[in-house]
Amino acid sequence: MGFSAFGAAGAAASPAGAPHPGGPEETRTLDELYQAALGEGGKLIIYAGGDTPTQQDGTKAAFKARFPDIALTLIVDYSKYHDVRVDNQFATGTPVPDVVQLQTVQDFVRWKEQGRLLRYKPAGFSKVYDAFKDPQGAWVAVSALAFSFMYGPPAVGSAPPRTPLDLVDPKWKGKIASSFPHDDDAVLYLYSLYAQTYGWDWVAKLAAQDVRFARGSNTPGEAVMAGEKAIGIGGAGSLAAPASAPVRFVVADGHPFMAWGQRAAILKQAKNPAAAKLYLNWQLSLTQQQASFNGWSVRTDVTPPAGLKPIWKYPNAHLDGFPRFMADRAEVERWKQTFALYFGEVKGDPTPGWPGLRPGA
Repeated sequence: MGFSAFGAAGAAASPAGAPHPGGPEETRTLDELYQAALGEGGKLIIYAGGDTPTQQDGTKAAFKARFPDIALTLIVDYSKYHDVRVDNQFATGTPVPDVVQLQTVQDFVRWKEQGRLLRYKPAGFSKVYDAFKDPQGAWVAVSALAFSFMYGPPAVGSAPPRTPLDLVDPKWKGKIASSFPHDDDAVLYLYSLYAQTYGWDWVAKLAAQDVRFARGSNTPGEAVMAGEKAIGIGGAGSLAAPASAPVRFVVADGHPFMAWGQRAAILKQAKNPAAAKLYLNWQLSLTQQQASFNGWSVRTDVTPPAGLKPIWKYPNAHLDGFPRFMADRAEVERWKQTFALYFGEVKGDPTPGWPGLRPGA
């Protein structure tokens, strides 16, 4: 087929095991870290990957409730813009964020090699699944996210789509929303798995389904939630949602979906390193990890809700495949342009808006 990425995705990495080098794990309590952050000045700036300006409002509210005297600035943008924004800030000597929390997993490897990241192990670091952390503490995943397809139970009736193969059934023509796979690399990886598993004939059939494509991985779920479309492809969801939920997230045994750890790191040039350390410790705390919206944690000592396995126990989630995929940027570009041939060019304004060069400065 001409794409080296059409090979198998490989096996998942091993759970957390022996301790790693790179310094001791944090032993201070959250309250002690809070006092250190206040003594530093009580400010914190975070660049977070996401789809809308308000997408991290829940995080902001929870952090402010726990640490009310920290002035938190949390700016959401597509990760593919945040990462080059940070690179430009490095190049111009004007770094703004203390913490970067992004989907572009390959950047953390590069930034570590460039000496841009502070090596630091928050409390609980030893309990984080091995594939979700840098051994020396240069970065750590703070949440486990997954993309698949979803549907609205009232809209699909008694015969909902069970696997991605069902999405090309002609009865769903005009009833599907999707985020552009060639606009978001995680959605792109999901679509690449579909193409590898089901072939280009499946992609061609999906292209004939009159899919409504939009920017932002939030848009498929919102279209289903609003009753505008019956099915959404390329968005996040939860298998732990109640049966009465208006959107049903689908993960089918033996069929691909994709998951990854949303990595976070403290910049070595952070102006507020104590507050940044507070944030990472809070995100990795048992309280926060047990409250994840999808039931999945990055920690090996957090038991998922009934019916769920830890995310690394799903071989069809291709946890290890996503970082490899993201590291090969030439291959990513080939996938993007190929899907553009099938689905058309990406259209529409960016859903987070346009924060500019140095938001938060």
